[in-house]
Amino acid sequence: MAKKKPSHPAKKVLIPIGDATEVMDTLYPIFRLPEDGFEAVVCGPEARLYHGVLHEIPPTAQGEPKWDITRESAAYHVRATIAFKDINPEEYCGLFISGGRAPEYLRYDKDLLRITQHFFAANKPVASVCHGIEILTAADVIKGRTVTTVAKCQLDAEQGGAKYVNERVVVDGNLVCSRVWMDNTWLMKEFMAQLKQYVGE
Repeated sequence: MAKKKPSHPAKKVLIPIGDATEVMDTLYPIFRLPEDGFEAVVCGPEARLYHGVLHEIPPTAQGEPKWDITRESAAYHVRATIAFKDINPEEYCGLFISGGRAPEYLRYDKDLLRITQHFFAANKPVASVCHGIEILTAADVIKGRTVTTVAKCQLDAEQGGAKYVNERVVVDGNLVCSRVWMDNTWLMKEFMAQLKQYVGE
């Protein structure tokens, strides 16, 4: 569990995104956080509009070949209001890392890695869903942790030095992980509890 910080930091949570961010992962915290008085601050490599996507294994008609992995479809656009390079992470109390294909390239962004490392060094609440684990591995912050993620990212978790388990939600210290957007309810329940404790509620 994240430590309570006596100075009562601003109730602002960073949500990094990029093109091909999974909107089911991303939109849920954007709307859920304000319900408890937290500001969701969407950030990206640049402050601009990003292309969101949906992933699902589609139903197939009898006789058609089935899909072994998710199919990607265009979805809602999501706007980032601040660029990674302009972020002072000390001004934020939490970090929510969503999935989709965006983490495949966001994990190379040195400013996002700097931001991510701050949250672990300061023991602030962090949530990760699906491919978000790729950013945590790149930031070298999950070594020795127990995590979950979408099954096809098990290797990413283990390459980061973490122990992978196939569970709906996993809490290890300040980190809350889930597998896919269908786990959002359980992920956000644990993440909100960490945020509230951290800001002293």
